[in-house]
Amino acid sequence: MDTDVERKHCSFCGVRGKRGMLFAGGHGAMICESCVAHYADVFSSSAKTAKASVPPWESMSDAEILSNLPLIARTAEQVDDFLVEWVELARSRQLSWAAIGTAMGVSRQAAWERFARRVEQLRERSTTA
Repeated sequence: MDTDVERKHCSFCGVRGKRGMLFAGGHGAMICESCVAHYADVFSSSAKTAKASVPPWESMSDAEILSNLPLIARTAEQVDDFLVEWVELARSRQLSWAAIGTAMGVSRQAAWERFARRVEQLRERSTTA
């Protein structure tokens, strides 16, 4: 699994990781220290939690909406990369394409078509790195 923080983005604020920066995450979503502190503060009182429960896009301008699209796309790419890493992990444990497809609710063929090339590229990168 790729744990290099410099290749990650915070899924909440979009900041790109830098050397020495702490990120936490799971299932492809990552969160930076600043966002952890922010959300810890938000959840520290019911008044702050209630205020934060209003979706931020409700008060965003069109320009703000557009400026968030690349951040959301990066998060989607990060989650997709994480999924490929997990599929590679499954394949490294000799799990079949049929088992992977079943777990994902698709056919063996669909799983293979979606992931086989990227899994192989990931393996090649890890052996040459």
